[in-house]
Amino acid sequence: MSPEGSEKPNSTKIIKQYALSRYMQLVKSYEKVLEKKFPTAMHVYRIFMVGIKDFYRDMKYYFRIYRRLSTPAGFKCLTRKEIELYHQMPKDMMRVAPMLILSTLPFANYIVLPLVYLFPRQLLCQHFWTLQQRTEFVMERLRRRLYNYKPVFRCVQAQLDTLKGREEHEHWAYVLGLLGSGMHPKPEDIVKSIDLFRGDPYHLSYLYPGHVKGLLRMHSMHTGLRRRHRLAEQAAIIHEMDMAIVREGGVSQLSQEELRLACFLRGLNPVTMKTEDMIYWLTQWIFVSQVVDRNSLSLLLHCPILLGYNQPSNWMLIH
Repeated sequence: MSPEGSEKPNSTKIIKQYALSRYMQLVKSYEKVLEKKFPTAMHVYRIFMVGIKDFYRDMKYYFRIYRRLSTPAGFKCLTRKEIELYHQMPKDMMRVAPMLILSTLPFANYIVLPLVYLFPRQLLCQHFWTLQQRTEFVMERLRRRLYNYKPVFRCVQAQLDTLKGREEHEHWAYVLGLLGSGMHPKPEDIVKSIDLFRGDPYHLSYLYPGHVKGLLRMHSMHTGLRRRHRLAEQAAIIHEMDMAIVREGGVSQLSQEELRLACFLRGLNPVTMKTEDMIYWLTQWIFVSQVVDRNSLSLLLHCPILLGYNQPSNWMLIH
């Protein structure tokens, strides 16, 4: 083979590499031009693309977790973070599905990007939100939850008279009296009344429809079909998260951000709270949760009120 023949493939390769390099430079320079002329649009586009990657990663992880739950170990083989992902991911998948499907259509991005820019809370999930948006949206969600605390508390109070003649009446009246006077009962006082949540009047099977509807709204759940069943599932998954925290060393092992997220999930505004105050509140919650069993899950659904109704940080959010 002649030297000229051996050099030809190398020359072609060099030309291709040069052309590819120039093309990449052109794309980068074009991105810079777009970013300069349309900074908001490019910012939204980048957040959207990063969000898709994060969403796809978590979705694959969710299905792995789902398969692991079919083993005899169940939730006990999962970490707290895995249980949280298992709890949140189906909601995220339902929320973003319309936009992801729409974005696959030709020229649909001309519609999708403006829509998600204008309505990120309604059309996207946390994978696509900025840090500022995550804080704003979780605060807004908690604010809507807090507006339902008082109606649910009134439903709980309304059942007090039905307990007259039962030995639990006096102690439960004391617990509700503390809440009504701006204080909170100790977790030890709460668990003394756990039998009220194992049967009449506060077991999920005994609650009046208005009480059930209030609980659903208090836990950011829709008020459609299978209300009691979905509430039981919500309580069970929160209970599993609580038990995972215990398995992993307790509340003190959580980072600052994890503490905040744990408080938000359980109905407490942590924004103005010190770290030690968040730890103290969550420790009280865990104390109650460790006593709860399958038949008393309703107690856990009412803990946002029993432990958080008069919290100053919650009142600041709605007044």
